[in-house]
Amino acid sequence: MGENTTISWEPGISLKWNDFQAESNPAVFEDSHSVIKYRFTWIVNSDKIDGKVVFLIENIQLFAEFHPLLSWVRLSESTDTLLNHEQGKFDLAELIKCENIFKIHEKFYDQYFPTRGQNEEQRKQFAKEDSGKMINEEVEKLQKLFDDKCLKYHADTNFGQNPDEQSKYDRLYKQIK
Repeated sequence: MGENTTISWEPGISLKWNDFQAESNPAVFEDSHSVIKYRFTWIVNSDKIDGKVVFLIENIQLFAEFHPLLSWVRLSESTDTLLNHEQGKFDLAELIKCENIFKIHEKFYDQYFPTRGQNEEQRKQFAKEDSGKMINEEVEKLQKLFDDKCLKYHADTNFGQNPDEQSKYDRLYKQIK
């Protein structure tokens, strides 16, 4: 990986055990731990309507990212079965993103939001700050949904040890690849 601190989900990208670069934690029950978070980018534009400056949010992009420097595996447990399960968690993040990005777009696109500030420069700066906070609130909800679904995924599959349940999830994830 070199200097890469995250791996963005893309079709055909598969995690490898050497992507798990953090030290394993002997005090925890888990044999591996993946840190997967959402990152977003967006464009904010301003307009003047009825003499008031407003901002618009456009081009929101959301990325599911795996964090190698925070993810780990016990080397004695680094099996193909467990790696497939961890890949499934990464795929789950992408699936949730795909199922929910339209809701985020719907909430912000084609809407005008009031600006604050004393002058044009302040209004632009506050528009960027405020729009980022607004989008971040929605992404945090998405992260919570992902975290909750991960708990179910782990329970259903017994961390990949239940092959029947794991294969059901694997088939589901093939839809996004």
